[in-house]
Amino acid sequence: MQTSTETDRNKAAPGRSMGHIALHYGTEADGPVAAKLLGLLGLEETQVLHLPGGNFYRFVIGADHFARADGIVYLSCLPEPQRKLIEAIHETLGVGTADEHQAVKDMRAMMESDFEASFHFGFLLESLEDLERIVLDLKQRSESDPDIKGRLKFGLNRARPGNPEVDARLDTSPLYGDCTRFAYGANGVQAFIETDILRAGQLGDSMVIELDYVFPGYENHVLSVVEM
Repeated sequence: MQTSTETDRNKAAPGRSMGHIALHYGTEADGPVAAKLLGLLGLEETQVLHLPGGNFYRFVIGADHFARADGIVYLSCLPEPQRKLIEAIHETLGVGTADEHQAVKDMRAMMESDFEASFHFGFLLESLEDLERIVLDLKQRSESDPDIKGRLKFGLNRARPGNPEVDARLDTSPLYGDCTRFAYGANGVQAFIETDILRAGQLGDSMVIELDYVFPGYENHVLSVVEM
């Protein structure tokens, strides 16, 4: 429980928001593909600079953020020193070989069982229908779009059961109707897209993007209260 002093201090504190995140794609050729993927996820491209070694992009989470200094996603090619470091890590640990280090195998097994167990980047959507549309479109494109085919993996978590209204909506969802995995909380859903088009994490070979939706009217939801 906050004291009156703490409440006064919070009221006096200057405002703040999440400013930006910098993402990387792996090779120069993947620049347009990575930008395409962010666009399909609903981000708006506001700038592209054609630079030696790969394009630099600026995206925002919505049109109202065009001239703001927050809600920004920067996208660029992996810098050469970082790429060489990743290559050295892969060589030393035998990543993708018959002699792959057990730590790598354990890490991959962990991520297979829980997409959000390590570094990932989440977007909150205001419409469940929008989330369903985006993920279903990406699923289809992952099978047919030459730029994306075979480069996406999907994971879904539906809200913990117990709210009849939420349960009924998800039972009829084209995306979550047959989902058997549950989030670490109630009244919200998560969708995970892992892709090697973007590079991050300990091994630098893929990245996980998370799309979230929270049902309105509930203070207790998957992004406010963690349930184990």
